[in-house]
Amino acid sequence: MIGGSNGIILCGNLNARFRGHTPASRNRKDAKMHSNRRKQGALTTGFTILELIFHAAVRSIRKSHGNALVGLMINIAQTLILVAVFYLMFLIIGLGNRGIRGDFLLYVMTGIFLFMCHIKAMGAVVQAEGPTSPMMKHAPMNTIVSIGAAALGALYIQILSMLVVLFLYHAIWQPLEVYDPLGALLMLLLSWFSGVAIGMIFLALKPWAPALVPLLSQIYARANMVASGKMFVANALPGFMLGYFDWNPLFHTIDQARGFAFLNYTPHYTSVIYPVVVSSVALVIGLMGEFYARKHASLSWGAK
Repeated sequence: MIGGSNGIILCGNLNARFRGHTPASRNRKDAKMHSNRRKQGALTTGFTILELIFHAAVRSIRKSHGNALVGLMINIAQTLILVAVFYLMFLIIGLGNRGIRGDFLLYVMTGIFLFMCHIKAMGAVVQAEGPTSPMMKHAPMNTIVSIGAAALGALYIQILSMLVVLFLYHAIWQPLEVYDPLGALLMLLLSWFSGVAIGMIFLALKPWAPALVPLLSQIYARANMVASGKMFVANALPGFMLGYFDWNPLFHTIDQARGFAFLNYTPHYTSVIYPVVVSSVALVIGLMGEFYARKHASLSWGAK
């Protein structure tokens, strides 16, 4: 007979050992269960993130207006107004589609669509929720999901608006003829990607200069009204003027898109590789800056 508390502990350890529940076995079982949970999480992480991006994208789309249909109509109206303004301006000035034989209105729309997609993507990324946003308190929400949702929401709205405008043009004005629709669509996606990359640089600077960055992004957007090259083609520019525009990735994508849209135009001074390289480098720099800013961001920066 074993007496005292020591005897009770000894008997408990012996009973646990005989039942196979030693501390070591419990640790092994806990490790196995943790490993199983980790494997299950790895399999479902991708779907969870995609679902989160989807819901965040819907939220970012509805932020502009409570009614999604009204928000879409507003964006379509902005696109139509820009097309009409530039169309009338070209007619009044007498520029026309210099350097391209083909549909003049399609020439205008190729520039407007890519310009709008680039600027809207840049603006959406700049306005994406940062590390100090209350939404970041809800796991697994993070800034990358917020940025991706804002960028995809802008792309969705722009593509939908473009399809509606092109359908109205085809049904009301005249039949739409595009030489290489797939190539033109890829240039639209490249314009969106370059807008996201430029927006990432502004977003990385935003925590350090919250008042200056929105102003700089607006200046960039206004400068691209001319610097994007949507009012002319690169082949028609004098050699000494190309240097004022060929730094801009959007200038290359618009000129290449017109090469895909029109049979009679072949771009000689722009390329597809340049915007891909510049946008990729800008995206990497922006992600590095955003990661650094996220680690050092504080709510007290905006305290007054």
